[in-house]
Amino acid sequence: MSVTIAKWTIAQYHELVATGILDDRRVELLAGDIVEMPQEGIPHVVYCGRTVEYLRELLRDRAKVRETHPITLPNNSEPEPDVAIVRAPDTQYLAHHPYPEDIFWLIEYSDTTLSKDLNTKQRIYAQAGILEYWVVNLQASELIVFRGVGNDGYQTENRLNDGSIVPLSFPDIIVNIRKLFSI
Repeated sequence: MSVTIAKWTIAQYHELVATGILDDRRVELLAGDIVEMPQEGIPHVVYCGRTVEYLRELLRDRAKVRETHPITLPNNSEPEPDVAIVRAPDTQYLAHHPYPEDIFWLIEYSDTTLSKDLNTKQRIYAQAGILEYWVVNLQASELIVFRGVGNDGYQTENRLNDGSIVPLSFPDIIVNIRKLFSI
């Protein structure tokens, strides 16, 4: 006997969310699957919050820095990345969550979710055409940078634990890597 798993569309997921049945659960839609999200650990919360503040200072009014809010992707996915740097103004998101064309880059903070962030989410973000995706690996105090979207996913992966990085969409902004995962 084979098992068939029901896949959800974004519209069906929104209908389910609107019923309130998922109100007490932390979930996100990934490639048609409703996936439970684990509780965020204390380092995750602290470092992610500091990064949001840091990026807001660097970017000012050039982009919106959103923390743990949904984005809508065409591959039946509505993940909630830890940090999404998106086009301003934020009033355009009153009718819908940011789409891939609104997104400059995404950041996930990873400890217990490292495998999901490096595999499932990386694949979903690349398929959606997100130009740049960063994973802050809290286990190893490193930044993993994915760039160069191609047919088979991201073409480059760089692991950094010091120095600085320049986001593709903002070549005049220099991000100090240590500020992403240290006090």
